[in-house]
Amino acid sequence: MEKIVVVTRKTRLQELVERFNTQGQAKFYIEHAGGNFAEYEQENDAYARSLEVIQKSLDLELKLQFIDRGFLPTFVFTKDDLMITVGQDGLVANTAKYVKGQPIIAVNPDPERFDGVLLPFAPAEARRAATAVLCGKAQMQAVTMAEASFNDGQRMLAFNDLFVGVRTHVSARYNIRLGEHGEAQSSSGVLISTGAGSTGWLSSVFNMARGVASLTGGRSGDGIRMKWDDPRLAFVVREPFISRHSSAGIVAGMIAQGQELLLESTVPSGGCVFSDGIENDFVEFNSGSIAHIRAASQSAQLVVK
Repeated sequence: MEKIVVVTRKTRLQELVERFNTQGQAKFYIEHAGGNFAEYEQENDAYARSLEVIQKSLDLELKLQFIDRGFLPTFVFTKDDLMITVGQDGLVANTAKYVKGQPIIAVNPDPERFDGVLLPFAPAEARRAATAVLCGKAQMQAVTMAEASFNDGQRMLAFNDLFVGVRTHVSARYNIRLGEHGEAQSSSGVLISTGAGSTGWLSSVFNMARGVASLTGGRSGDGIRMKWDDPRLAFVVREPFISRHSSAGIVAGMIAQGQELLLESTVPSGGCVFSDGIENDFVEFNSGSIAHIRAASQSAQLVVK
């Protein structure tokens, strides 16, 4: 390793200051709306303290560079970079999509506010974790990622999940195929989840299914909980509509290792594919666009205790 890259994110207070130009104006807006501005200040101070601890402790005779997550899509990572993320779980997911399997040390900057399922390290533990990686003694957890490749050559990775649909609340129209089975569908989109994402957005779909089943007197299971390195992907079709031109025979399933879910758009405009909930970083999915969904060949490598 030649460089340590620390990936940060703006706090809510910093985003408010960008929006209202000054902290005073931001405070007036929040308090005028009945909010507690002190909470924003405390959160910002806790994050700043964490970054200070990390910066002072990483005197490991390596280059040290801090970047905001907004620069991830354009930042040039090398195979000799060691990543440290300082933020919530989503920052780990965002970072993993842009690195090429390099180790990621995920730090929880504020355990009182963030549960941090993916964040095993406190700021004071960043040096020990980095030293373990540099000495080749770190314990690693592989995380299967999802990949969408398109007929125009574009490619998108996901740590938690991919969403294929439209950007508004109108129905998405597409043809879906898994193995020997295919059909035309109209729905509010298709969600494809990795093992890491199976406790996130995907779990909310099963929560809804249980509620609907209870209302109608039916039965519904407990959903799917997959290991992070499970080579399969799970998918569900959200709210499929049955009509003369659309079916609902393929509404949920598993994409086995080496298998693809094929989606061909028939919506004239507004179609999109995005990953890990980042809607403004999307690939257009309009008529003629074909997406091949599979488990990615590269996996994320998280440093664990």
